[in-house]
Parts: sequence; structure tokens; C-alpha cells
Amino acid sequence: MTAPVFLAESLESVTAGAVLTLDGDEARHAARVRRVQPGERIDVVDGQGRRARTTITSVSGSGRATIDCEVTDVVTEPAPTRRIIVIQALAKGERSERAVETLTEVGADVIVPWAAERSVTVWSPPRAERGVQRWRATAREAMKQSRRAWQPIVADLADLTEVRRWVEQAGSAFLLDAEGDPLPMILDEDSGRHDRRDGDWVVIVGPEGGVTDAETAALLAAGARRTSLGPTILRTSTAGTVATAVIAAGHRWSASPARSGGSVTGSCP
Repeated sequence: MTAPVFLAESLESVTAGAVLTLDGDEARHAARVRRVQPGERIDVVDGQGRRARTTITSVSGSGRATIDCEVTDVVTEPAPTRRIIVIQALAKGERSERAVETLTEVGADVIVPWAAERSVTVWSPPRAERGVQRWRATAREAMKQSRRAWQPIVADLADLTEVRRWVEQAGSAFLLDAEGDPLPMILDEDSGRHDRRDGDWVVIVGPEGGVTDAETAALLAAGARRTSLGPTILRTSTAGTVATAVIAAGHRWSASPARSGGSVTGSCP
């Protein structure tokens, strides 16, 4: 069984043998919800690829909860050379947060909320700030649940012009469309091309009502390709997750983290 993961602000200077102290929300969750005990192993990550493998030495769950843990090893998981960026149209109800949660679990690196024309949910400027913060909190919790060392970036709300920029800067951009070519076939073609551009994969997920003809034309002109995920129609909250998993399975999941060291001990907040 893998060790539970907790978040620290930074592990940049932490080495084996250091004593880390968790406090605040992370310590309260560990002590009062997870009920961790001395002798148990936990991992502490900083969201920037560093992972400290530790053994708990003491737990205080009363008052100001704190957990002391001895670092047995520190590894750094390298950032991907090609990021998976998902442009996720706003969805109604809790489906947006569900999409962020599962995208994080399968390995998306950047998640961009998109105010598509047919999005049922509309974020006004004050609501947009709150919405982005909810998405970021969801990604943070999903990062820990899925044992990731890298926290995905949740960008600010994008309009069509900004989505076009993401597409133009991509190595490959996929506009999810039931009438497009299958994603595995397109990935195979890209892998076999000698002139393939380096750069990120960008996956564009439309809203419940679909992408409009005008949006489709703009995104295809920017370099996106119509791409399908099979014969069935997926919800907006699941389509991006499936596409990310297909890309990750073919290009990511055989990678292993690299070890790294440091020069000084430290304590995490």
C-alpha cells in the first residue's frame, strides 16, 4: 500500500535525516482525520516535483496539531518534457470540479477553465475568481489523494482568443469531436513523423451543448485537429480525463522518478 501524501510549501533544501514538522491544516487532517501514529510512513510533497519519504516520530493532535517525521529519502520527479494541457469548458453543477479532480488523478499538467459560448454556467468577474480558487483547491486535494508530487497549474478563466493562443503554441492540439479521427491513431501518426513539432499536447473539451461552428472554425484555423475518443459520447466532465489517460498511457506511465539530494535540513510548515 502506498503511503499517504501531505503537502509542504517547499522541500528544496531537505535531505535524508532531516526532521520535518507538519502543522496547520495538513497536521490536523493527518492527526484527526487520518489518525496517523508514530512509526507510520508518510510522504511529504511540495507540488514542485519533490517528495520526502518519512517516518512519523511524534503526533500531537490536541490544540495546535503537529506531526514530526524523520526523512528517510528525498526524490525529485522530473517535470514532463511535454505537458498535457486541458482546456476545460465550464460545466454545470459539480461537473467542473469533478473534471478537475479526475484530470489531476490521471496526470494533466495544466487545466484551463474556458468560458465557451454554450457553457451553461457563466462566471462573472467576481464569480470567476471564486471559481478558479475552487478549481485550484480541488486540484490540490486530488494531487494528494492520487499521490502526485506535481500539483497541476489551474490557469485563469480563458475566452476563445486565449484558447486559440494555447493551440497555436502547442505541439499537438486535439479538439474533442465525435466525428474526428480517433485519438490513438493521431498519436501514432505524430510519433512516426520526423517533422513533428516539439511542444505540449493541448486537449480542448467543449461544454454540454457542444462547441459552436464559429469556435470550431477558429480552433481548427489555429492548428487544432478534430479528435474522437471512440464510438460513445462522453460527458464534458469525463472526456478530458479519458483523453489525458490515452496520452499518458502511451507516453508517460513508463517513466520513473529520479533521486536527488540537498545540503541542509529543514522543517515544513
